[in-house]
Amino acid sequence: MIKNNEDLKKFIRDIPDYPVKGVIFRDLTPLFSNAEAFGYTIEKLYENLKTLNIDKIAAIEARGFIVGAPLAKMLNVGFVPIRKSGKLPWKKISVTYDLEYGKETIEMHEDSIKAGERIAIVDDLLATGGTSLAAINLVERLSGKVTALVYIVVLEYLKGRERLKNYNIINLIEYK
Repeated sequence: MIKNNEDLKKFIRDIPDYPVKGVIFRDLTPLFSNAEAFGYTIEKLYENLKTLNIDKIAAIEARGFIVGAPLAKMLNVGFVPIRKSGKLPWKKISVTYDLEYGKETIEMHEDSIKAGERIAIVDDLLATGGTSLAAINLVERLSGKVTALVYIVVLEYLKGRERLKNYNIINLIEYK
């Protein structure tokens, strides 16, 4: 039985040296596959978002989709996929950014957000903040307002929260 947010940690698997040596990958798939843990997670994130007057959820591929889609449904708002390069079929904007172990490009349809819309950007985990900063760049280029950054997990030791200090961060658990 899950009594508090910290109980979610027992559903997160640590995988050392993945995807490269020295990295500990926090695998949330056991959490997603457990109905109670997943339900608790979505419900708690919803409770944090429901008073923020969000217009849309913009979720980052791929695990952000798992969290973002049910939140959009519960909030009765639109869902905007932020995808890896080459996956979107329409006119898009893109940004390339650095990861801990390489480079990545993400894209969003150029008509997915209207000026002034209040957007919650959703991903499963905050590490260094690079992916979130890239997503913020996309939303703000379309004149959307980033109202919240939403994660299940924040890896505090990678200092991503510091890079995102000007934004409202909502999360359930941290690894120090």
